[in-house]
Amino acid sequence: MTTARDVQEALSALADPEDAAFLQRFFKTGPGQYGEGDVFIGVRVPQIRTVAQRFAGLPLTEVRVLLDSPVHEHRLAGLILLNAAFACASSARHRDDAERERLAAFYLEAVRAGRVNNWDLVDASAEFVLGEYLVDRPRDLLDELAASPVLWERRVAVLATFAFIKHGDASTTLELAARLLDDPEDLMHKAVGWMLRETGKRVDRALLLAFLDAHAARMPRTMLSYATEHLDAETRAAYRAVPREARRRR
Repeated sequence: MTTARDVQEALSALADPEDAAFLQRFFKTGPGQYGEGDVFIGVRVPQIRTVAQRFAGLPLTEVRVLLDSPVHEHRLAGLILLNAAFACASSARHRDDAERERLAAFYLEAVRAGRVNNWDLVDASAEFVLGEYLVDRPRDLLDELAASPVLWERRVAVLATFAFIKHGDASTTLELAARLLDDPEDLMHKAVGWMLRETGKRVDRALLLAFLDAHAARMPRTMLSYATEHLDAETRAAYRAVPREARRRR
């Protein structure tokens, strides 16, 4: 049987110490930084995806071993394999709702256990598993995650809504964005602004403009910048010039 160790050895064969040192800095792994303590071996994302393709169908018990690893690239490979498993269970010809539920629960367990604990891990997985699972289901779970004291759980909540946006539904994105205006983390400002931008691009520009009309004065600068970056220069400048309101602490 193929195991997590096989995946880890394939990744180790591609490891580059110079890339590892760069990635440790890029993902802020120093004391007090958001990725404190994370370990990199120096494998880039395209290489990780290529390795994951070789091990498609890895048993979920072995995916769990990857997600439990202290090595960042191991966890990312595990999430890519989980995405593929969920996509397979969601195919039009062979949809398996029981398996989809099992995989979504597995992902949520990993999130709550702190295994999906950097922005790239969240962004590479939240929409593809949890988001797709919740497209046609109640979304109360995202309210719960958005209220979490854990940065990565809040980011999962927001990024999961990318799946809804791609299905033409921005309602949950807008609800969460309004709730998270006072989030203290810059990584959340970027995530919310990004999803607002995608709302305007993919669903309805009028929805984005209405949100900006209501909230631009309270939006953190980074969030407002991300949300407006695809608008024409005049409109973008007008929203960015709105006088700032004092932000409330979370």
